[in-house]
Amino acid sequence: AMEGLADENLQSRLRGIQLMAGSNASGALVLTTGNRSEYAVGYATLYGDMCGALAPIGDVLKTDVWSMARWANANHARAGFTRPPVPEASISKVPSAELRPDQSDQDTLPPYEELDAIVREWVGHERSVDDVAARTGLGRDAVARWARALDLAEFKRAQAAVILSKGERALGRGRAEAQRPRAG
Repeated sequence: AMEGLADENLQSRLRGIQLMAGSNASGALVLTTGNRSEYAVGYATLYGDMCGALAPIGDVLKTDVWSMARWANANHARAGFTRPPVPEASISKVPSAELRPDQSDQDTLPPYEELDAIVREWVGHERSVDDVAARTGLGRDAVARWARALDLAEFKRAQAAVILSKGERALGRGRAEAQRPRAG
């Protein structure tokens, strides 16, 4: 029997198969749920939650996803909704891929506020590890670890659905060829 990460990834991949089968049967487009923070460090399962044709929030940091959801709820009438469109529990609950009981993203990731600060500086501004650490106030070792994770996750992003860009430096295809600092 599979255990641990292999079992967790299997669950995600089985959901991906179901979504793609539904897409094939109906002609609907499958949208991925991954955001820039998750894609940055590879916190997404190939052929699982990365399954789909388009990643509409793939270039939006997790903390910005929460901000957008709060804005949509606060301005739902102005945005054309009869009631807040995002369930409050989706915004306020502890982030989790829900692949095992009581699992939390922070079991393996730093808090999203810290991860997003690293991604913003490392990718968005192409700063060095030392510069990112100085600008964010985070330890150099932590910044180097997550900058390296970001570089190692390139193979996943190369296979990702099309990520809609909001204009910052690319995180998807093409980043590997761009001039940028390397994790040290």
